[in-house]
Amino acid sequence: MKIGIAILGAGRWGVNLIRNFLEHPNSQLLAVVDQNRDSLVAVQKQFNLHPSVILATDWSQVQGLPGLDAVAIATPASTHYTLATAALKQGYHVLVEKPLALNLSEAIELCELAQKQQRQLFVDHTYLFHPAVDRGQRIIQQHQLGNLRYGYAQRTHFEPVRHDVDALWDLAVHDIAIFNTWLQQTPIQVRATGTVFPKPEGPSGSLMVTRGIQEEGINQEEGLADLVWVTLIYPDGFQAFIHLCWLNPDKQRRLTVVGSLGTLIFDEMLPETPLILQRGGSNRGGEEDNFAESAIPYGIASPRVPQPSSIRYREVLNLEQVEPLRRVCDRFLNCVQTNTPCPTSSGSASVELIGILSALSKSLELGGQPLIPF
Repeated sequence: MKIGIAILGAGRWGVNLIRNFLEHPNSQLLAVVDQNRDSLVAVQKQFNLHPSVILATDWSQVQGLPGLDAVAIATPASTHYTLATAALKQGYHVLVEKPLALNLSEAIELCELAQKQQRQLFVDHTYLFHPAVDRGQRIIQQHQLGNLRYGYAQRTHFEPVRHDVDALWDLAVHDIAIFNTWLQQTPIQVRATGTVFPKPEGPSGSLMVTRGIQEEGINQEEGLADLVWVTLIYPDGFQAFIHLCWLNPDKQRRLTVVGSLGTLIFDEMLPETPLILQRGGSNRGGEEDNFAESAIPYGIASPRVPQPSSIRYREVLNLEQVEPLRRVCDRFLNCVQTNTPCPTSSGSASVELIGILSALSKSLELGGQPLIPF
C-alpha cells in the first residue's frame, strides 16, 4: 500500500523531496503547498505532475485530504514547530527539514505530541544517511585511526543568507551530528563566538566590512551571526572545532578527524572521492612507529613498502553510489509503514542536537562563555 504524501514548501529542498517521493514505489504524491504561486507553477512544469496532485497556497487547503498519511515540511525553520504541530494533531506522520524547532522546549513538545498521537516524527538529518558517514563510522569504531586526537570542520559558502536563523542554526547541526555519530558521544561542554557583518547598502555585490567580534557577544537585535566559530569538548577529551560562514568566497563542506595512526577526511565538494583515509603516524613514537609497514589496505591504495612513519598514504575509499536524501525518504516511508521510530533521525534524537545548538546560542550571546548542554 502506498503512503500518501503532501509536501509543504516547493523551494530548493522541497523540489528534491518532490523528486524523490515521485520516484519512490511506496509513496504517492497527493499535494504540494507553497505560498508562492510561481513556485507551484514551476514544479508542475518541472515534474509534469498528474492533474490529481493538488497545488495549494495554504496548508489548510489539504488538511483532511482523502488518502493523506504523511507530510514532509521543507519551509523556513521558524515555521517548523507550527506546521509540525498542526500535522501531528491532524493525525499525520511528519518528516521535517532540520532543525526540528528553534528552541529545546518546542522540540520536546513535538516529540511528546508525536508519541501521544502514535505518529512518526522524523527529522531530515541528511548527512547521517550519506554513505561516507556510514563508512567513516565503521573506520573509527574499528580503531583504524588509533587514538583520536581532535577534529575540525569547515561549512562555508557565499550566500544564500537566511533571514530566520543565524549561520549557527543553519549550518552547524550537520557537523555536530556527524561528529556525535562518529565518536558515539555527545559534547559535555560547548562554546561559540561570532560576527555580524553589516549588510551592504547599494547594488548587489557591494563589499561587506566586518565589525569584528563583539566582546559582550552577539546582540540578536543587531542581526543574525554571519560567521560563527564553534568548539565542542567530548567526555573523553576529544575536541572538535567548526568554522561556519555564509559569506565566504569559497564553498566548503569538509570534516576531518585526526588520530594517532591516521586522519579521516570527508569532503563533500569532491563528489567522486568524498572520503579519504590518510594513513601514517606523527613520528612521535609509540603505536604509530610501525604502522606504515603493518597497515592493512582499505579501499583503493597505492602499493605499500616499508617507509618512515612520517610518510602518509592517502586512500580513496569506495562508497555505495546512492543519494543520501533518497535513503532519508526510504527510511521515513518504512517508519510510517511499520509505525516505528528511526534511531538516527527520530524526534528524540533531534532533541539532543537542539539542546547542543541552544547551548551554543547562549554561549554566542555571552561572548563565547563555555557552557554545559542541557
